[in-house]
Amino acid sequence: MATAGKVIKCQAAVAWEPNVPMVIEEIEVAPPQKNEIRIKVIATGVCHSDLYHLFEGKHKDGFPAVLGHEGAGVVESVGPGVTEFKPGDKVIPLFVSQCKECRFCKSPKTNLCEKSWSTERYAQMSNTDTRFSCRGKPVLQFMGTSTFSEYTVLNQIAVAKIHDDAPLNRVCLLGCGISTGYGAAINTAKVEPGSVCAVFGMGAVGLAAVMGCKNAGASRIIAVDINEQKFEKAKVFGATDFVNPKAHKKPINEVLTDMTNGGVDYSLECVGNVAVMRSALESCVKGWGVSVLVGWTDLHDFSARPIQLIAGKTWKGSLFGGFKGKDSIPKLVLDYMAGRIKLEEFVTHTVSLEQINDAIQLMKTGGCIRTIVNVSK
Repeated sequence: MATAGKVIKCQAAVAWEPNVPMVIEEIEVAPPQKNEIRIKVIATGVCHSDLYHLFEGKHKDGFPAVLGHEGAGVVESVGPGVTEFKPGDKVIPLFVSQCKECRFCKSPKTNLCEKSWSTERYAQMSNTDTRFSCRGKPVLQFMGTSTFSEYTVLNQIAVAKIHDDAPLNRVCLLGCGISTGYGAAINTAKVEPGSVCAVFGMGAVGLAAVMGCKNAGASRIIAVDINEQKFEKAKVFGATDFVNPKAHKKPINEVLTDMTNGGVDYSLECVGNVAVMRSALESCVKGWGVSVLVGWTDLHDFSARPIQLIAGKTWKGSLFGGFKGKDSIPKLVLDYMAGRIKLEEFVTHTVSLEQINDAIQLMKTGGCIRTIVNVSK
């Protein structure tokens, strides 16, 4: 392409500081260096982790940054040493890399990677190294991806090549939320046919967890949320029962225990709230119940009575649904194209990059499931 090897000036939503709306700026995107790929971002979802960084985590060393990590696009150019990708390939950026060489990548037990941005800088949610600048200042690449920009640069270990016919304004959702919830049920909880499940939080991640429980053959899936307007949507993905904790005088774990003759087989916490994490664990049946932490937070400690685990329950965590991105995301794209998983049903709003703060507000107020941002015209 004509832009190969040159600095590209393009539009991006820059978060200059925490707790302040993003600003649409012209940024400069450097050419890809060794083992790097520059991508034209076509579409991106807005995920709660973007809100978390801006309004909850608020780490001073994590700004200025271009947020966004749930995107899809087309390869614009590649740097030296890149053989796996070529200009024109459709791709999904990965916030969890897969180098295929480190001890974690070689283990079937995890999807972590030693070469990820997250190995040292969880709080800042970015590396110090960046290909972005604006007004003469370096701008951080959030979670190594930064999909709220018309162009972004990633190491090839953090990019998945997908099918040429994949609709980018839908499969972008597989870059985080849908894969996270779906995989938490399938890979981390390992939901079994005929089992009883409870999913806490009916945002996109929770709805994807419901879909995962359904596809795994669960006989009963209880949707838990304080917003009853989400229950109709939960039914679309396979939920069979619906509980609003605020509609009961008893704690939610006691309500679920009463409903299920002692507790659910699997519970998935998809809110990112430590009190809800404890409730989810306590909702599981003793002896074999499994509870999975899916919602992202790193602000507070969580706690539980030891007897919960001594009596046979298991408490687990799930990052990106346990999927090894380069291996698994292309397969999930094919699953969507074959009708085996839903994506269209998650989309409630579509906006332009200039409307990014409106999209953030929609998510902040619970007014959407997933908003798609059309990044590049």
